[in-house]
Amino acid sequence: MPLHESEAIVLQSYPLGEADRLVSFLSRTIGRVRGVASGARRTKSRFGSTLERLSHVRIWFFEKETRELVRINQCELIESFLNAFRDYASGIALAILSEVTEAVLPDREASDANFRLLLMTAQAVKRTGKSEVPLAYFALWTVKLGGWLPPLDVCAKCGRQLTAAEPAYFSRSASALACGKCRKPGLRIISVPALVAARQMLTVRLDRLNEENISPTAARELTDVMLDVIERQIDRKLKARELLESPA
Repeated sequence: MPLHESEAIVLQSYPLGEADRLVSFLSRTIGRVRGVASGARRTKSRFGSTLERLSHVRIWFFEKETRELVRINQCELIESFLNAFRDYASGIALAILSEVTEAVLPDREASDANFRLLLMTAQAVKRTGKSEVPLAYFALWTVKLGGWLPPLDVCAKCGRQLTAAEPAYFSRSASALACGKCRKPGLRIISVPALVAARQMLTVRLDRLNEENISPTAARELTDVMLDVIERQIDRKLKARELLESPA
Protein backbone atom coordinates (compact mmCIF):
# COMPACT_ATOMS: atom_id res chain seq x y z
CA MET A 1 0.00 0.00 0.00
CA PRO A 2 2.16 2.91 -1.27
CA LEU A 3 2.05 6.36 0.32
CA HIS A 4 1.65 9.25 -2.12
CA GLU A 5 2.45 12.90 -1.45
CA SER A 6 1.06 15.55 -3.77
CA GLU A 7 -0.02 19.16 -4.12
CA ALA A 8 -3.79 19.13 -4.49
CA ILE A 9 -7.00 21.16 -4.59
CA VAL A 10 -10.11 19.90 -2.79
CA LEU A 11 -13.07 19.76 -5.18
CA GLN A 12 -15.84 18.40 -2.97
CA SER A 13 -16.18 17.04 0.55
CA TYR A 14 -19.12 15.00 1.84
CA PRO A 15 -20.04 13.52 5.24
CA LEU A 16 -19.45 9.78 5.40
CA GLY A 17 -20.73 7.74 8.32
CA GLU A 18 -20.59 9.31 11.77
CA ALA A 19 -17.08 10.76 11.73
CA ASP A 20 -15.48 10.46 8.28
CA ARG A 21 -15.45 12.50 5.09
CA LEU A 22 -15.53 11.42 1.46
CA VAL A 23 -13.25 13.82 -0.41
CA SER A 24 -12.81 14.44 -4.12
CA PHE A 25 -9.56 16.23 -4.86
CA LEU A 26 -7.42 17.17 -7.84
CA SER A 27 -3.88 15.94 -7.37
CA ARG A 28 -1.32 17.78 -9.44
CA THR A 29 0.61 14.59 -10.14
CA ILE A 30 -2.13 11.94 -10.33
CA GLY A 31 -5.30 13.78 -11.39
CA ARG A 32 -8.79 13.60 -9.91
CA VAL A 33 -8.94 11.19 -6.97
CA ARG A 34 -11.55 10.26 -4.36
CA GLY A 35 -10.65 9.19 -0.85
CA VAL A 36 -11.77 8.79 2.73
CA ALA A 37 -10.49 10.98 5.54
CA SER A 38 -11.11 8.97 8.69
CA GLY A 39 -12.25 11.00 11.68
CA ALA A 40 -12.33 14.26 9.70
CA ARG A 41 -15.71 15.27 11.17
CA ARG A 42 -14.64 14.95 14.77
CA THR A 43 -14.26 18.15 16.78
CA LYS A 44 -10.53 17.67 17.30
CA SER A 45 -9.80 16.23 13.86
CA ARG A 46 -6.21 16.41 12.69
CA PHE A 47 -7.49 17.66 9.32
CA GLY A 48 -8.92 20.91 10.69
CA SER A 49 -10.24 23.05 7.81
CA THR A 50 -7.94 21.57 5.18
CA LEU A 51 -10.75 19.62 3.49
CA GLU A 52 -12.98 22.61 2.76
CA ARG A 53 -13.89 23.11 -0.89
CA LEU A 54 -11.08 24.52 -3.08
CA SER A 55 -8.53 24.36 -0.25
CA HIS A 56 -5.06 24.29 -1.79
CA VAL A 57 -3.21 21.65 0.18
CA ARG A 58 -0.33 19.25 0.33
CA ILE A 59 -1.88 15.83 0.81
CA TRP A 60 -0.59 12.41 1.83
CA PHE A 61 -2.68 9.36 1.00
CA PHE A 62 -2.44 5.59 0.75
CA GLU A 63 -3.56 3.78 -2.40
CA LYS A 64 -4.49 0.12 -2.71
CA GLU A 65 -4.90 -1.49 -6.14
CA THR A 66 -8.07 -3.35 -5.23
CA ARG A 67 -9.87 -0.27 -3.86
CA GLU A 68 -11.32 2.68 -5.76
CA LEU A 69 -11.05 5.04 -2.79
CA VAL A 70 -7.71 6.05 -1.35
CA ARG A 71 -7.13 6.59 2.37
CA ILE A 72 -6.18 10.16 3.18
CA ASN A 73 -3.57 10.21 5.91
CA GLN A 74 -2.66 13.88 6.30
CA CYS A 75 -3.29 17.34 4.83
CA GLU A 76 -1.26 20.52 5.14
CA LEU A 77 -3.01 23.77 4.20
CA ILE A 78 -1.29 25.97 1.61
CA GLU A 79 -4.14 28.39 0.90
CA SER A 80 -7.76 28.64 2.05
CA PHE A 81 -10.70 30.14 0.13
CA LEU A 82 -13.20 30.10 3.00
CA ASN A 83 -13.42 33.90 3.21
CA ALA A 84 -14.06 34.20 -0.53
CA PHE A 85 -16.96 31.73 -0.23
CA ARG A 86 -18.64 34.08 2.26
CA ASP A 87 -19.33 36.60 -0.52
CA TYR A 88 -22.43 35.48 -2.44
CA ALA A 89 -21.24 36.17 -6.01
CA SER A 90 -17.71 34.92 -5.35
CA GLY A 91 -19.05 31.82 -3.61
CA ILE A 92 -21.21 30.87 -6.59
CA ALA A 93 -18.30 31.38 -8.99
CA LEU A 94 -16.02 29.23 -6.83
CA ALA A 95 -18.69 26.54 -6.63
CA ILE A 96 -18.87 26.47 -10.43
CA LEU A 97 -15.08 26.13 -10.63
CA SER A 98 -15.08 23.05 -8.42
CA GLU A 99 -18.18 21.46 -9.98
CA VAL A 100 -16.96 21.93 -13.56
CA THR A 101 -13.48 20.62 -12.78
CA GLU A 102 -14.87 17.52 -11.13
CA ALA A 103 -17.28 16.93 -14.01
CA VAL A 104 -14.93 17.33 -16.98
CA LEU A 105 -11.77 15.61 -15.76
CA PRO A 106 -11.51 11.81 -15.85
CA ASP A 107 -10.35 9.79 -12.87
CA ARG A 108 -6.61 9.61 -12.25
CA GLU A 109 -5.46 11.40 -15.36
CA ALA A 110 -2.99 14.14 -14.46
CA SER A 111 -3.62 17.54 -16.04
CA ASP A 112 -1.24 20.22 -14.85
CA ALA A 113 -2.90 22.77 -17.14
CA ASN A 114 -6.33 22.25 -15.53
CA PHE A 115 -4.74 22.33 -12.08
CA ARG A 116 -3.05 25.67 -12.77
CA LEU A 117 -6.21 27.06 -14.37
CA LEU A 118 -8.35 26.16 -11.36
CA LEU A 119 -5.89 27.56 -8.84
CA MET A 120 -5.21 30.77 -10.77
CA THR A 121 -8.93 31.47 -11.26
CA ALA A 122 -9.81 30.82 -7.62
CA GLN A 123 -6.98 33.10 -6.51
CA ALA A 124 -8.20 35.86 -8.85
CA VAL A 125 -11.72 35.69 -7.42
CA LYS A 126 -10.35 35.72 -3.89
CA ARG A 127 -7.94 38.60 -4.57
CA THR A 128 -10.29 40.92 -6.45
CA GLY A 129 -13.70 40.02 -5.07
CA LYS A 130 -14.92 40.13 -8.69
CA SER A 131 -16.05 36.99 -10.44
CA GLU A 132 -17.32 37.88 -13.94
CA VAL A 133 -14.03 37.98 -15.87
CA PRO A 134 -12.26 35.15 -13.96
CA LEU A 135 -15.27 32.86 -14.42
CA ALA A 136 -15.44 33.62 -18.16
CA TYR A 137 -11.70 32.96 -18.46
CA PHE A 138 -12.04 29.66 -16.60
CA ALA A 139 -15.02 28.47 -18.66
CA LEU A 140 -13.35 29.43 -21.94
CA TRP A 141 -10.06 27.70 -21.10
CA THR A 142 -11.84 24.60 -19.76
CA VAL A 143 -13.55 24.26 -23.14
CA LYS A 144 -10.24 24.96 -24.89
CA LEU A 145 -8.32 22.35 -22.88
CA GLY A 146 -11.12 19.85 -23.42
CA GLY A 147 -10.72 20.20 -27.19
CA TRP A 148 -14.27 21.53 -27.67
CA LEU A 149 -13.56 25.14 -28.64
CA PRO A 150 -14.18 26.03 -32.28
CA PRO A 151 -12.05 28.67 -34.04
CA LEU A 152 -13.36 32.08 -33.00
CA ASP A 153 -12.36 33.92 -36.17
CA VAL A 154 -13.55 31.62 -38.96
CA CYS A 155 -17.00 30.62 -40.18
CA ALA A 156 -17.25 26.84 -39.87
CA LYS A 157 -19.47 26.58 -42.95
CA CYS A 158 -17.97 28.86 -45.60
CA GLY A 159 -14.49 29.24 -44.11
CA ARG A 160 -14.56 33.02 -44.32
CA GLN A 161 -12.42 34.95 -41.86
CA LEU A 162 -14.63 36.85 -39.42
CA THR A 163 -13.79 40.51 -39.04
CA ALA A 164 -13.18 42.05 -35.63
CA ALA A 165 -16.34 44.13 -35.97
CA GLU A 166 -18.91 41.44 -36.74
CA PRO A 167 -20.75 39.12 -34.38
CA ALA A 168 -20.86 35.36 -34.82
CA TYR A 169 -23.58 32.76 -34.45
CA PHE A 170 -23.02 29.74 -32.26
CA SER A 171 -24.37 26.24 -32.76
CA ARG A 172 -24.70 24.38 -29.46
CA SER A 173 -25.11 21.01 -31.17
CA ALA A 174 -22.08 21.34 -33.45
CA SER A 175 -20.03 23.62 -31.17
CA ALA A 176 -19.20 25.77 -34.20
CA LEU A 177 -19.40 29.42 -35.23
CA ALA A 178 -21.12 30.75 -38.34
CA CYS A 179 -21.03 34.15 -40.01
CA GLY A 180 -24.10 36.26 -40.65
CA LYS A 181 -24.58 34.88 -44.17
CA CYS A 182 -24.38 31.24 -43.04
CA ARG A 183 -26.48 31.57 -39.89
CA LYS A 184 -29.47 29.30 -39.46
CA PRO A 185 -32.57 29.77 -37.32
CA GLY A 186 -31.97 28.90 -33.69
CA LEU A 187 -28.28 29.77 -33.60
CA ARG A 188 -27.21 31.90 -30.67
CA ILE A 189 -25.62 35.25 -31.42
CA ILE A 190 -22.28 36.03 -29.78
CA SER A 191 -21.71 39.76 -29.61
CA VAL A 192 -18.60 41.55 -30.78
CA PRO A 193 -17.54 42.50 -27.20
CA ALA A 194 -17.82 38.85 -26.09
CA LEU A 195 -15.76 37.65 -29.06
CA VAL A 196 -13.13 40.34 -28.48
CA ALA A 197 -12.93 39.31 -24.81
CA ALA A 198 -12.54 35.62 -25.74
CA ARG A 199 -9.77 36.31 -28.24
CA GLN A 200 -7.94 38.38 -25.66
CA MET A 201 -8.31 35.72 -22.97
CA LEU A 202 -6.81 33.10 -25.27
CA THR A 203 -3.61 35.12 -25.64
CA VAL A 204 -3.14 36.72 -22.20
CA ARG A 205 -2.88 35.04 -18.80
CA LEU A 206 -5.64 35.87 -16.36
CA ASP A 207 -3.28 37.55 -13.90
CA ARG A 208 -2.00 39.80 -16.70
CA LEU A 209 -5.37 40.52 -18.27
CA ASN A 210 -6.60 44.11 -18.27
CA GLU A 211 -10.07 43.44 -16.91
CA GLU A 212 -11.12 47.07 -17.39
CA ASN A 213 -11.25 46.39 -21.14
CA ILE A 214 -13.82 43.63 -20.65
CA SER A 215 -17.32 44.59 -19.55
CA PRO A 216 -19.15 42.40 -17.02
CA THR A 217 -21.91 41.96 -19.62
CA ALA A 218 -19.49 40.57 -22.22
CA ALA A 219 -17.89 38.31 -19.60
CA ARG A 220 -21.25 36.94 -18.49
CA GLU A 221 -22.26 36.30 -22.11
CA LEU A 222 -19.04 34.41 -22.75
CA THR A 223 -19.46 32.37 -19.57
CA ASP A 224 -23.00 31.45 -20.57
CA VAL A 225 -21.92 30.20 -24.00
CA MET A 226 -18.99 28.19 -22.64
CA LEU A 227 -21.09 26.62 -19.87
CA ASP A 228 -23.55 25.53 -22.57
CA VAL A 229 -20.68 23.70 -24.29
CA ILE A 230 -19.57 22.11 -21.01
CA GLU A 231 -23.07 20.94 -20.12
CA ARG A 232 -23.44 19.37 -23.55
CA GLN A 233 -20.15 17.50 -23.12
CA ILE A 234 -20.96 16.18 -19.64
CA ASP A 235 -24.61 15.57 -20.63
CA ARG A 236 -26.15 17.19 -17.57
CA LYS A 237 -26.96 20.55 -16.04
CA LEU A 238 -24.55 22.14 -13.59
CA LYS A 239 -26.16 22.59 -10.19
CA ALA A 240 -24.19 25.71 -9.32
CA ARG A 241 -25.19 27.34 -12.61
CA GLU A 242 -28.79 27.54 -11.41
CA LEU A 243 -27.60 29.81 -8.58
CA LEU A 244 -25.55 31.88 -11.02
CA GLU A 245 -28.64 32.58 -13.11
CA SER A 246 -30.92 33.24 -10.12
CA PRO A 247 -31.27 36.69 -8.53
CA ALA A 248 -29.38 37.12 -5.28
